[in-house]
Amino acid sequence: MSKTPNISFEFFPPQTLDASFRLWDTVQTLAPLAPKFVSVTYGAGGTTRKLTHEAVGAIGKNYGLNVAAHLTCVDATRAETLEIADSYFDAGVTEIVALRGDAPKGAEKFTPHPEGFASSVELVEALAATGKFKVRVGAYPEPHPDSADTMADVRFLKRKIDAGASSAMTQFFFEAETFLRFRDACAREGITAPIIPGILPIQSWAGTKKFAARCGTKVPAWLDEAFTAAIRDGREELLATALCTELCDTLMAEGVEDLHFYTLNKPHLTREVCHALGVNPQVGLQNVA
Repeated sequence: MSKTPNISFEFFPPQTLDASFRLWDTVQTLAPLAPKFVSVTYGAGGTTRKLTHEAVGAIGKNYGLNVAAHLTCVDATRAETLEIADSYFDAGVTEIVALRGDAPKGAEKFTPHPEGFASSVELVEALAATGKFKVRVGAYPEPHPDSADTMADVRFLKRKIDAGASSAMTQFFFEAETFLRFRDACAREGITAPIIPGILPIQSWAGTKKFAARCGTKVPAWLDEAFTAAIRDGREELLATALCTELCDTLMAEGVEDLHFYTLNKPHLTREVCHALGVNPQVGLQNVA
């Protein structure tokens, strides 16, 4: 295995009191690992907009972490969206993850607001023009549900990078080859910005399969068989840790230097994988809050 990776984490804002405790436990558990940045998601249709803003501010203030706030094009005018970006900037946030966003609940597909941004490319362009933010975007090593194929996703990513994005984090995937093929395709299209693989430690195999179906992530037959056996034998967490560590190790051996973990606000499996990769708590960061 190569040198210790740069790591980053994704959190989502809490909508209940119990969820709030889980978020702060997650942040407190993972902050000592000194992530390069952490991101905070935005609910479908902007449903957690206010909660996202509150979580972003609290994480930055109380833990001293570099927070990248998610921002989408859904259900808002251009002016409203840029006003939200300005409020992030006023709260000390200088990084934004710019996304088109999912359709609001009950809607079959994304429909732009009549006075809003029609795509993530337009949002990236507007954010970059402010000169205030480092803009990150999403990338899809397997076809996005609204995309014709992977090459269409590669070309759309190129448009986002050309519009001003500095890096991309991918949707999660199960096999290293999926990411490596995508990275090679991006290089052939002239994309030189960093593409950071999105890593999902498998907290629950049943839940992960449902998540994968919604995202268009292919579930390999061997993986389903392995988890079926592990669940029967009471070894699900052990298998999840081993497979996630092996996936990260393989990516690092292929030159990957950054890993972005989707924590689902459940920190322990992510922490175990990071420890296995040689990422250990930094002295002085254990009790930042």
